[in-house]
Amino acid sequence: MPELSVVIVAADGEQRAVLQVLVDGTSVARAVHTAGTFPVAGTDPVVRRIQSANPDVILVDIPVDNAVTALRTIELLHQELPDSALFAIGGMSQPHVIVNAMRSGAREYIERPTTTTDLLEAFVRLTAAQRRIHREGARGKVFTVVNAKGGSGATTIAVNLALALQSAHGNVALVDIAPLGHASLHMNLKPLFSVTDAIRNLHRLDSSLLESFMTRHGGGLQLLAGTSIPLAVEPSTAEFARLFDMLVSHFRYVVVDASSRMDGTTRLVCNLSEMVLLVAHADVASLWSAARVQQYLGETGGRERVRLVLNRFRKIPGFSESDAEAAAGVKLLWKVPNQYFAVATAIDRGIPLMHQNHTEIARSFIGLAALLTENDDEVKRTAWSLFKTV
Repeated sequence: MPELSVVIVAADGEQRAVLQVLVDGTSVARAVHTAGTFPVAGTDPVVRRIQSANPDVILVDIPVDNAVTALRTIELLHQELPDSALFAIGGMSQPHVIVNAMRSGAREYIERPTTTTDLLEAFVRLTAAQRRIHREGARGKVFTVVNAKGGSGATTIAVNLALALQSAHGNVALVDIAPLGHASLHMNLKPLFSVTDAIRNLHRLDSSLLESFMTRHGGGLQLLAGTSIPLAVEPSTAEFARLFDMLVSHFRYVVVDASSRMDGTTRLVCNLSEMVLLVAHADVASLWSAARVQQYLGETGGRERVRLVLNRFRKIPGFSESDAEAAAGVKLLWKVPNQYFAVATAIDRGIPLMHQNHTEIARSFIGLAALLTENDDEVKRTAWSLFKTV
């Protein structure tokens, strides 16, 4: 079975049915059993049936009028099925219920009414945490580049970081998920296919077909181009989740240009990332925006993976790096020097800065790539997958 297995425990029949539809709708999980009563002891037949299902996740609905019993069930199931992740679902109006649910063993507390996106993001957080624990063979790392505000330079940094990683390590993919993809213009490429084509063919996507949708740049970098026209209907976050599961099984590093896209897909990809590079300038408006973006990305977890990259950096008297960190609420990772003319010329000509050897800005991208991968030769990368295979 390729999906996460989920058991639903809810006293209300309508809620059970809704949760089953939502779980199955994520496309990364399937409800394998539902229970309409809250077990009160380890000998309860409900517990035995849940154990027989051997679920990856147990969803426990906490009704407003019977929170105490539901909380006891969470504590019991946490003791009886320590290898299953417990997710509580309930209202947000009673903070003490939320606290007690987490103390009882719930890994997540998801607001009711729940959506498919809420569940999908919780499943992604679970698998992202598991990858740091379980080792299932080497799979790729994802680095996502996001603008603090429009024009901050995310595409320039994503393109040149991907080229630097390709030069140093090989087997790198650059994925453009911006609302309008510009990465191909930066490299003077004319893609025949885009990320949308890959997602439309998920039902038959394998490594060979994936590569056929990509455009090869000099030196071997593979680009999965962004869309060239606005889409009337965006692919779902579940579809992006499946695409990235394929990408990390095929490439050593995947660099994502999210540009200024702020939606569930960006939050999903950021949750899957080893690190999120939040690109800003050292000015008030940009750092103010960076603080809001990191808050948005952190709402679904993973805030500790967000790092600040100051683009077009120049020293400003009276303004320190710690001032930038305080304004953005993000730890500073890297500074890209201010060479606006060189950057503008590179974009206009479609010749990336990384191909301008021995320049200060090219060395900066080489250094950034080295920093992001400095432990890879000594520490075996942990694997992650949204999907199990048996």
